[in-house]
Amino acid sequence: MPRRETVTQVIDGDTFKTASRKRPVRLADVDTPEVGTRGAAQATAALKKLILNKAVVVDTQARDVYGRAVAKVKVDGKSVNRVMKRFER
Repeated sequence: MPRRETVTQVIDGDTFKTASRKRPVRLADVDTPEVGTRGAAQATAALKKLILNKAVVVDTQARDVYGRAVAKVKVDGKSVNRVMKRFER
């Protein structure tokens, strides 16, 4: 069931933290460059601009090997996953 949550930190272009979760959330079906690699800073900046300190709707699809929620995320009715796909490697 989708949950409305506030984003408190953006870790990289496809992972962020919310005020109500212990573990980060990873965007489903999105694979942006890892921190320290080409394109990572641009992807991270884009995700920050899109969701940092905003209320988002998190629809968890699965859990990854690190226990993070893998989710479809929306902000203001717009798919964050779809926007961030253009920053993939």
